Amino acid sequence: MMSLLAVLCVLYVWSSATLTGGLGSTLDSLPRKTVPIGSNGGRLFHEEGFWNYTTMLLRDDLNLLILGAREAIFALDLDDITVKKAMVKWEVTRDQQNDCSNKGKDATNDCKNYIRILHKKDDGRMYVCGTKAFNPTCGYLSYADGKLTLEIIQEDTKGKCPFDPFQRYTSAMVDGAYYSATSMNFRGSEPVMMRSTEESIRTEFTSTWLSEPNFIHMAHIPEGQSNPDGDDDKIYLFFSETAVEYESYTKVDVSRVARVCKGDLGGQRTLQKKWTSFLKARLDCQVPNTNLPLLVQDVFHLCPDYWTTCVFYAVFTPQSDSSQYSAVCSYKIEDIKTVFSKGKFKAPFNVETSFVKWVMYSGELPDPRPGACIDNHARQKGITKSLELPDKTLQFVKDKPLMDQAVTAEQPLLVKSGAAFTRIVVTSVTALNGTSHQVMFIGTKSGSVLKAVNYDGEMVIMEEIQLFEPSEPIKILRLSNSKKQLYVGSEVGVVQLSISECGRYRTCLDCVLARDPHCGWDLDTERCATINSIHRTRSSAVIQSLSDGDASQCPTLGVSKPVNISFYHGNTVKLGCQPYSNLAQVKWQLNREPIKASNTIQILSDGLMIFNASLDATGYYTCSSIETISQRKYHTQHVAYDVKMWSESGTTASLHHVKEKERTLVAMVVILSLVLAALLIWNLYKGHLSLPCLHRKVKDTQNRHEDDANQVQPQRLATSVVNFNSNNNHANDQRYSSSRETDRLSTTAGSTGQMSLKYIDDESDI
Repeated sequence: MMSLLAVLCVLYVWSSATLTGGLGSTLDSLPRKTVPIGSNGGRLFHEEGFWNYTTMLLRDDLNLLILGAREAIFALDLDDITVKKAMVKWEVTRDQQNDCSNKGKDATNDCKNYIRILHKKDDGRMYVCGTKAFNPTCGYLSYADGKLTLEIIQEDTKGKCPFDPFQRYTSAMVDGAYYSATSMNFRGSEPVMMRSTEESIRTEFTSTWLSEPNFIHMAHIPEGQSNPDGDDDKIYLFFSETAVEYESYTKVDVSRVARVCKGDLGGQRTLQKKWTSFLKARLDCQVPNTNLPLLVQDVFHLCPDYWTTCVFYAVFTPQSDSSQYSAVCSYKIEDIKTVFSKGKFKAPFNVETSFVKWVMYSGELPDPRPGACIDNHARQKGITKSLELPDKTLQFVKDKPLMDQAVTAEQPLLVKSGAAFTRIVVTSVTALNGTSHQVMFIGTKSGSVLKAVNYDGEMVIMEEIQLFEPSEPIKILRLSNSKKQLYVGSEVGVVQLSISECGRYRTCLDCVLARDPHCGWDLDTERCATINSIHRTRSSAVIQSLSDGDASQCPTLGVSKPVNISFYHGNTVKLGCQPYSNLAQVKWQLNREPIKASNTIQILSDGLMIFNASLDATGYYTCSSIETISQRKYHTQHVAYDVKMWSESGTTASLHHVKEKERTLVAMVVILSLVLAALLIWNLYKGHLSLPCLHRKVKDTQNRHEDDANQVQPQRLATSVVNFNSNNNHANDQRYSSSRETDRLSTTAGSTGQMSLKYIDDESDI
């Protein structure tokens, strides 16, 4: 119980410290620009039938990228990796595969040869090792006359290359000597950091030194160069392991940094053929709202000038699902050196409950200081090599290699939720004004690379570039400063990217607000250009503002020419709009009035959706954005649309035009009605038309006239009847049709053409 309380207290103090370490704008940073796979401008290499492109060696002297995959090694053109210069296969035999499978490993995946080690040697050859179906094998690789040649060597490879192809490892070639950190046995239960020379030297097989570690990165720092203390070069090892200082019911992992001296030869009696300078310390990256320490996943060291300027950049991810944040922290070499050379040690202490508790050692330290390299102080005592160190100093290192003080970062450079970080590389870029900025490229589990830079504590993620499908994590990053190219490896292939794709920024505002130290807006050429020495000599003609993001010098953009869009009633209409920046606030307007989301209108990240479109959806649409940088607001109109609806006649009509036509049509109907009414009245007045109420009077008059017809000429009566019936037909069509009138007026042809009186006297037809 006391042990559990102690762990909880430590974790509480650790988490409390993280909560008080202010992060400001670095917390959960958002990429300004998202670049999809189809627009990343990269070159992809993939060879059919080969996988796991996770080992790389840049050979600038040969202009080659040496690429290790599963059972093959490729030599690719460093300028264009799609050009394959050479290839050599390195496959396992059927017997090796069967032997591996018989030991319980998966024949399809585990029992292959995964290339894991690639290092350049002083003679120009390359030292290469592969897992070879859980039987690590090494050799020498040469390139000449456009051909790769592999020479297998017979040597003891234990501790040089991992058995398990999926186990983390690291290695380095320093002045011809090979340093490695991996496991020495088939089961992976004997972790070791070793130097392979004629007299190999390694760590102790004890959890006090290494406790179930995951090895991450190894770096040589030439601290012995012009050192006033006469100190030695150091090899730094970054890893994570189970914490021996925390006793609890569940395992707690922590991140570590360890170091050894390059000139270490081991001890004479104690620590024989073991490191006498191995020390380790906790590596902390403090992030708010995390209960357990984050674990280191990758480290990149950058030394702009002298070794004292070296900085280690490390990416961290949570060790449990309780936190969704990944982080980047940086550590100065001087801070790490101080912890090892001046810090307190931790010591194991046995308590009554039979468990070991680690506490700060407060006793007297042996002289020379445990873990120190051979320096001027040791030489003054007559000690010129580690073999001459006293047993008291060596025994202290053997029992107590852990430092009490942790190596901590002031605060994370970057904290982001979402896909976990996997790898990192960093390059130093000189801006237009001559200042130097460190640009980070960070790989993620989602198959993308983040490009980021820190300006006085403000982290800016300029781009998130998608390189592989989300299910393909980034496994390796390599940076060529001479070519200004980034090489990104995964299980499925390798992508080559330019580190300065300034052409992606199409306008002055977009270019300047990106705050990319590689890029500036050239006023003469009116394009976003990569900054070079010529631009620095004529800086007045180039706009770049990194710390402030001030784009006030950019020329004013004109109003977008509207795009004509037509739709049918009831259609779904999408109006696209892709702002330059994910940080910008998008604003849609219809006829200069703000648009709000509703049942028929949905505002998306890349446009506007109109459902069941009607006349109300017609009008003038504009999509604009407002981006705020350093409390300055920049307004940009991205696109405009003139939206109209198709009418039944096949022409387009806007709401305004349709209403105008409706008013015109009503006016025409009114005028036509008035004209018809006037014509009707005029015909009635002239007697050309008769009303139904007058029709009976006309018939009575006709009958009276027929009674007196004996005194009237037949021809005259016939003519009068015809005239009457003709007028009456127009007045009452439903009773007297024109066809019937024709029948009634049929005549019996005679020599004189006169009509028959018998037909007229038939009143039943009238």
